[in-house]
Amino acid sequence: MADDRETALTLDPKYDATGLLTAVITARESGDVLMVAHMNREALNLTIETGVAHFWSRSRKSLWKKGETSGNILRIADMRIDCDQDAVWLVADPAGPACHTGETSCFYRRIEGEALTRIT
Repeated sequence: MADDRETALTLDPKYDATGLLTAVITARESGDVLMVAHMNREALNLTIETGVAHFWSRSRKSLWKKGETSGNILRIADMRIDCDQDAVWLVADPAGPACHTGETSCFYRRIEGEALTRIT
């Protein structure tokens, strides 16, 4: 049986034990998955307020605006939340590569057995 979080039209994020939601980001134009990141309450609120993606860095334990230093920001075109409100999907217009490696997407390698091959 679905609860209010699953059926109501009220934003009520279900953060995990560490206070985070998973965020999947796709490119509006191509539909490609650009990256997966995490958002705490502040990152989610800033993303909603500014229309620019903000995330929580688990490794640095700090808030970050995507592209703050590189200029490769992600402008949000659409923002959705899953049925139990513990994951968000951001459809974005990237201002440049989404991956810190300079690749368009963080998903630039394919698993083939025990090896990785670069996707061109």
